Amino acid sequence: MNTTLQDEYQVKRRVTLVCAGINLLLTALKLVIGTVGQSQALIADGIHSLSDLATDAMVLVAIRFARDEADAEHPYGHARFETVATLILGLMLLFVAAGIVVDAAERITNPDRLSHPGFLALLGAAISIAANEWMYWYNVRVARKLGSDLIRANAWHHRSDAVSSIIVLLGVAGSMAGYPALDAVGAIGVSLLIAKIGWSLGWSGVRELVDTGATAQQLEEIGRTIQEVEGVEAFHELKTRRMGQALLVEVHVMVESQVTVSEGHMIGDRVRVHLVEAYEYISEVLVHID
Repeated sequence: MNTTLQDEYQVKRRVTLVCAGINLLLTALKLVIGTVGQSQALIADGIHSLSDLATDAMVLVAIRFARDEADAEHPYGHARFETVATLILGLMLLFVAAGIVVDAAERITNPDRLSHPGFLALLGAAISIAANEWMYWYNVRVARKLGSDLIRANAWHHRSDAVSSIIVLLGVAGSMAGYPALDAVGAIGVSLLIAKIGWSLGWSGVRELVDTGATAQQLEEIGRTIQEVEGVEAFHELKTRRMGQALLVEVHVMVESQVTVSEGHMIGDRVRVHLVEAYEYISEVLVHID
């Protein structure tokens, strides 16, 4: 493994371990305060943080395998380990959301089961908001630096926690004001946000695994760059597929009929070099000379 991949792995590992440690503390804090402070919404939020620990562990496993270079069994590398982890992450969020909805709905239909949270629960929600928002920005900075969709997905996972804790805060405040059902309603609100993000992440992973190509804008940019290469008369059958955070490109390039085989290969090499240098997200280019 080259130095760049090793450095990226260390950065991803560090950010994930830091957030895992914070999530462990938040899980204990919210479950204890939610139980003592009688807030169903905060307990649900604690369970959500517990799921974060599992996803953090999954991220660590994914980035461990994704850093491995190409081999005989994986000629395009191991980047899709990150994709699979992102998909599982989305599915876990959907399951967590469903569990919260069921529990909250049962409490609303049975008023005797409604909780009556106090100031302690309010404080727990506020701490959770601050911690998760910090983790969101920490992960976003790393994701932008490395171009990692998995770290970006985990960042949004932390943002979902921050938003859900805001809903918990409002639910607890409403319950303290004399509307006990608002704590359970807040728990349902948390679940809807979690489900939305889970669906988005899961669908993104599915699209990559079924070889969804580049966007229309990316295809236009790639085509324009190919056409600008000296010796290229035209091109066709431009195909792309995603491999983790990278894009694989295949294209047929047409050259003048009197061009020799050697010259044709040189034009193909220029196309490949131009694309890889122009776009950081392109890792491999296969050029067919016509």
